[in-house]
Amino acid sequence: MELNGKDSIVFETLPSDSSFGKKTTRFSRYKESLIKLFFTLNGLTALIFIILIFIFLFKEGIKAFSHIGLLDFIYTDRLDINNVVQRVYEWYPTSELARYSLVPLLGGTLLTAIPATIISTIFGVAAGIYLSEIAHPRFREFLKPAIELFAAIPTVVIGFIMLAIGATFFQELLHPSNRLNAFVASMGLSIVIIPIIASLTEDALRSIPVDLRMASYGMGATKWQTISKVILPAAFSGVSASIILGFGRAVGETMIVLMASGNASNMTLDIFKSVRTMTATIAAEMGEVSQGSDHYYALFFIGIVLFIITFVLNLFAEIIIFKMRKKNTF
Repeated sequence: MELNGKDSIVFETLPSDSSFGKKTTRFSRYKESLIKLFFTLNGLTALIFIILIFIFLFKEGIKAFSHIGLLDFIYTDRLDINNVVQRVYEWYPTSELARYSLVPLLGGTLLTAIPATIISTIFGVAAGIYLSEIAHPRFREFLKPAIELFAAIPTVVIGFIMLAIGATFFQELLHPSNRLNAFVASMGLSIVIIPIIASLTEDALRSIPVDLRMASYGMGATKWQTISKVILPAAFSGVSASIILGFGRAVGETMIVLMASGNASNMTLDIFKSVRTMTATIAAEMGEVSQGSDHYYALFFIGIVLFIITFVLNLFAEIIIFKMRKKNTF
């Protein structure tokens, strides 16, 4: 910019070879449009496949109500030896008098998922706090991927380890009534859930502004007081969402509970007894069931129940995370 003789301002144009003066070429615009179209088609394809899976699941599962009564999925009335009507809660679809109660399967699912979530919450939140607030930055860069690597271990491998080693170890240590039981399955599930809770907890804690930590230290608080009284309460919703997602992961797990829980559909609250989960029931029986039979449609109905449970848990966790992001506190 310079002044001419009439005291007017003259702006100099950028050289033609300046990077700021170059216009986007037609090829670059075409390439960006192609990339955008590629990702859009991939996203739509994945969404369409998921919708088709859900439609097929509901189409097959809803037929169970025309073959099996709704109350039959809760209990079955039968006569005992004294001709007295008894209400039984059993899953025994291959019997002459078939029983389709989902109560023992739901109880077995909760008996494995809840202890696994409790154990994973203790270790996962502790690991998240260590990664976020205590670990050295260089060590954190190594430790966090190492923890997340456990989530990539095939669950069939974890199930086999618990079946071959874990069950024997806990049998000698605790002397349970059944070698394969809900507790062994819970320990296997914990290996899968801990990395999820630890990673999400670390993300939630690190999203808390540094100014909040500095203000706490400025008031004379120690590191542990800052973590327990300031950081954790501020990130409570994010930590809660990680626990809910971990619980949903435990409910939907198949191979670990199939191999380590004992697969006995018992109505029990004893964690050291064999149980059977809904996912294990589908995996164990779907390959041998006759297509179009009552048993076939009952297994699809179990899939609907599982889908509803996991969908509600994930939706609830996403709502919590969305609200925290909206408030800029997570």
